[in-house]
Amino acid sequence: MIRIAHADDAAAVHDIYTPSVLDGVATFETDLPGVDAMRERILGRLKQYPWLVWEEHGRVLAYAYASRFRERAAYDWIAETSIYVHADARRRGIARRLYGVLLDAMRLQGLNQAVGVITLPGEGSVTMHEAMGFTPAGVWRSSGHKLGQWWDVGVWQKELQSPVTPPMPVVPFAQLRETSAWAELMHRTNI
Repeated sequence: MIRIAHADDAAAVHDIYTPSVLDGVATFETDLPGVDAMRERILGRLKQYPWLVWEEHGRVLAYAYASRFRERAAYDWIAETSIYVHADARRRGIARRLYGVLLDAMRLQGLNQAVGVITLPGEGSVTMHEAMGFTPAGVWRSSGHKLGQWWDVGVWQKELQSPVTPPMPVVPFAQLRETSAWAELMHRTNI
């Protein structure tokens, strides 16, 4: 089942995230944030952007969220996306389904662009993003140092909808989640 994350998911989300912090390069964060900080991240982001989880039999196996791309107001219609899947749940299509719902939610908000930032080579992530319609938009060379080496970071971009002029304000996720459009998306998703 795909649903909106809530504060009680912080421990499960932190457990999924921990290997990427300690042993991987999917994130350049090097210190574990802790469960309380993860709870604050979830609740803070949900005001403006979606944070979704994949749950099976009461266990959170994956999460995906959108976040602000840049601080300037001119960037209001683009958001960065992130997804993490528990090692036990990989290669089951969960990432694509969860990411698809995230992108649909962003579209409903009125966002025009999604950006995925991937530590290279990141074959699995690159494959998943490209399967979701993202295209390469550039590489930041030797942009992060972790686990004793420098890493390149690739940027992938997906147009969610054509921009219009003048643009409509982006609907905050806290507002979107109360609409019939959101209820319909969740209904279609979890049939």
